[in-house]
Amino acid sequence: MDGSIRVSTNPGAGDEPDVEAVGATPALPLRSAIRRYRGYRTVGPPAIHRGLPSGQLTFIVSLDDPVDIARMPHGNQAPGRFQAFVGGLHASPAYIRHDGYQYGISLELTPLGARALLGVPAGELADAVVDLEDLLGPSAARLVDRLVNAGGWRERFAVLDEVLVRQLQAGLSPPREVEWAWKQLVSSGGAIEVSALAAETGYSRRHLGELFRRELGLAPKVAARVLRFDRSRHLVACPERPALATVAAVSGYYDQAHMNREWHEIAGCSPTTWMAEELPFVQDETVELDTS
Repeated sequence: MDGSIRVSTNPGAGDEPDVEAVGATPALPLRSAIRRYRGYRTVGPPAIHRGLPSGQLTFIVSLDDPVDIARMPHGNQAPGRFQAFVGGLHASPAYIRHDGYQYGISLELTPLGARALLGVPAGELADAVVDLEDLLGPSAARLVDRLVNAGGWRERFAVLDEVLVRQLQAGLSPPREVEWAWKQLVSSGGAIEVSALAAETGYSRRHLGELFRRELGLAPKVAARVLRFDRSRHLVACPERPALATVAAVSGYYDQAHMNREWHEIAGCSPTTWMAEELPFVQDETVELDTS
């Protein structure tokens, strides 16, 4: 783990939530699979939180009670409670019920890193939530126990580095064409045409789509929609966010009405509703700490 740890706090007053968020960059061998660690502790009123689609897999370890997922991204999976879990790429929200106290660690796991870290392609996890023990075996319970009993965030992040570096399986990576196409979609914010991706790979659009969906879990066109949505979500969460019409333009939508329609389909609500529900928990000042 390098010296990049970010601490964010929002001391609440009255009904305002107390929010603690601590971020760190993983050890160098992990960075192609995991973009960031984030430790969090929030205290506020009981609520149902929207687990929104994004460009990474959801990897959560709760340091308190199990996470109560009241509705899965796909209606075929029953609700459940998980101490630690991984959720695949999805294009509709999950709903997480909590009593006002949330305490845990999330890892931003890239779809391209799923094979090396978990031993399975991200496509096998799409639209699903999987108990970490089903992926890592008995070592998952030992990891959770060490994280719960660690002395603080720095020690927890060091534990993650130690355990997950050992977990990496060299040589397990997606097909080269899928990896290239995904990186093009990510770098363009979902703005590149699928036909252009196919032409560059030399595959038909259909063949590339089948490879892409099998490896990552979403068809390229759906993945592009999710990436555009994710970009707009980050923009509306900024403390000095631009007007929604500007967010729509920057994120690649035709206009604000187009963005609102996409939000209703992907998030189940409008950007305005989401900001009212979630921003106290995600919009916080950040302080850089030197941990070297």
